[in-house]
Amino acid sequence: MSNELDAGDHGPMKLLTTMFSSLQEKFHRDRSDRDSTLPRPTAPALVVTSARDQSHLFFEYLVVVSLRKKRGEGMYEPQITYQFPKLANMRCSQRAEEEKSLKAILLFCFPEGVNWAPLTEYASETFSFVLTEVDGSRRNGYCRRLLPSGKGARPPEAYCIISQVACFGLFSKIFDEVEKRRQISMAMIYPFMQSLREAPFPAPGNTVKIKSFIPESGTEVISLTRPLDSWLEHVDFRTLFRCLTDEEVLLVFASTVLERRIIFMADELSTLSQVLHAVAALLYPFTWQHTFISIVPSVLIDVVMAPTPYLLGVQKNKLDDVIDQSDMLIVDLTEGAEKTFITCIGDESTILPEKQQQELLQALCCRKDNSTSEELNKVVSDAFLSFFVKTVGHFPSHVKRRSGGEPGVFQIKSFCKASEPKGSRQFVKRFIQTQMFDLFIQEVERPPTQEGFFHQKIAEYQQSKKKEKAKRGWVRGLVV
Repeated sequence: MSNELDAGDHGPMKLLTTMFSSLQEKFHRDRSDRDSTLPRPTAPALVVTSARDQSHLFFEYLVVVSLRKKRGEGMYEPQITYQFPKLANMRCSQRAEEEKSLKAILLFCFPEGVNWAPLTEYASETFSFVLTEVDGSRRNGYCRRLLPSGKGARPPEAYCIISQVACFGLFSKIFDEVEKRRQISMAMIYPFMQSLREAPFPAPGNTVKIKSFIPESGTEVISLTRPLDSWLEHVDFRTLFRCLTDEEVLLVFASTVLERRIIFMADELSTLSQVLHAVAALLYPFTWQHTFISIVPSVLIDVVMAPTPYLLGVQKNKLDDVIDQSDMLIVDLTEGAEKTFITCIGDESTILPEKQQQELLQALCCRKDNSTSEELNKVVSDAFLSFFVKTVGHFPSHVKRRSGGEPGVFQIKSFCKASEPKGSRQFVKRFIQTQMFDLFIQEVERPPTQEGFFHQKIAEYQQSKKKEKAKRGWVRGLVV
């Protein structure tokens, strides 16, 4: 779903027009390219213009979005009331780019639209979204909504940080510090964010310390630590397994791995963003290549009509707008929901090989009720990574390498025939038709081959199989 947020006054309708035009183009491209070896175009979340490379920084900018009542109307609209660094401090070309990005940010900070009323109580929540550039790169939006200090009824406001870094837990802690300073004075936010912006982003497993002065408290030292497993630093599986049973998670995983249309519904924005990122993480080492919108703004709800694969997070009050769609999985994450799967295709329980399903369930049972986020992440990620190791981990033996540094060639037929156990071959034949597998293999074919964590797990599994085979042979020898 490749679309660009318009900088003019055409508003959401122009955005939707562009969106569906691109979706239709992609749908026809995908059908014609199904047997092609060329890379297929991706269809990510919401596209904004290319940003400069700031991957070495904690963040690009922080904005505060407040709800302001429209003059002469009873409705509220989101407006940016604070930004660091200021747009005025940017070069002219950068400023034009970021102004377009800010229009998208307003949509995601208050995706419900204009139907707000002043409140006296509001439980703060933290959620995230993704902005995708025209070049395919992604920037992460982290948002915390809360009720600003004051007396009487008032609308909530949102703090939003845009960063190329995907690390939800780290930015949640940063929000805690920003919120603490906001309660004193808006001016207290600036020196903290400036110190953060100047600090080097730590490597996985490392810690960076930020010094910040607070009146009456003196200088504080804030420690920010990155998780050791960087590919899981944006993920917390607790919400996923709180909302769904293990068996239901497997049904969702089965639909996701075949790149189907899936909609998740919940009341809380935090639930939607955490569950969608968790589901996408189950696919590692493969990557979801299609539309991914963890929180769909109300003005973009018609995206559910797209014919191409997607993972969407939609608030429960929009159920009537999605219930008429067919050939998809709609998952109700609401606590005490009468029915978890509002609609489904019906074959979800038969997609994964039976043996691997049972092994997944057994592995998931190893987690403890009082486990930390890191402990849970390890148990869950190891279980699903093992699934891919056992079903498609034999792919390296079926890439024919050429001399002279030319790309390798993946031997599909021999790969499928070599799938063990035989009961997994039907799944493998379906999985190799997905875009995520296609692009993964294209990377494998390119020289030089870089062997990462997945290759390491494959080697460990193959070594364990050799030892088990040798042990069986030794036991048979004793029996004879």
